[in-house]
Amino acid sequence: MQNSIKFWRVSTSEKELKDLLKAWIAVSIAFAIAMRGSSLFSADFYFKFVISAMTVGAGFLLHELGHKIAAQRYGCFAEFRSFDNMLILAIAMSFFRVIFAAPGAVMISGRVNVRKNGVISAAGPAVNLVLALAFASFYFAPLPGLLKSMASYGFVINTWLALFNMIPFWLFDGYKIFKWSKLAYFSIVGIALAFMVSQKFILLKA
Repeated sequence: MQNSIKFWRVSTSEKELKDLLKAWIAVSIAFAIAMRGSSLFSADFYFKFVISAMTVGAGFLLHELGHKIAAQRYGCFAEFRSFDNMLILAIAMSFFRVIFAAPGAVMISGRVNVRKNGVISAAGPAVNLVLALAFASFYFAPLPGLLKSMASYGFVINTWLALFNMIPFWLFDGYKIFKWSKLAYFSIVGIALAFMVSQKFILLKA
C-alpha cells in the first residue's frame, strides 16, 4: 500500500508523483521533438523542450490534477497513473511530426453519481481555459519576444486541450459533462470556441 502524502489537504503518494513527473517529461519531449527545427542535440531543441514543459506539459498535468482535486473534494480516492506504453508511443510518433498523447488518467473510486462525475470531469477543461486566459494575459504584458512566443503557444495549446476533451463521446470529459448538464457543457464549449476564434489576435506570428 502506498504511503499517503498531503499537500494543502490534497492526498497523493510517491507512486503518483513519479507517474506525474514521468508523464510531464514524456509529453514535453514528444512535443519538443515534433516542433524541432534541427538536431535533437541543438540549443533549439532544448529551448522547445522548455516551452513544451511550461505549456503543453503543464496543460496536461494541471488538467489531470483538476480532476483529482475535484474528486477528492467529494471524498473519493483519486490518483493519477501514467500509461507507460502510450508515453513511449507518443515519443516514437513525434519523430514523424505526429502527436498522439494519452499520457494517463486519474483513477477514481468512491460513490460518484452523474452530477459528481460531471463536476469532476468539468474540472479538467476548466483548468485548461484558466491557463489559456493566463497565457493570453502574459502575452499582452511587456515581455521579451521569446516569452511572448511561449505565452501565445500556451494560449493556443490549452484552448485546444479544453476543446478536444469536450468531445461528447466514450471516455472523454465532454460525454460525462453532457450527461450531467447541457448548460455546463455548452458554456465550456462556447468559451473554448471563443478563445479559438480569438487566436488570430493572440497568436504571435514568427
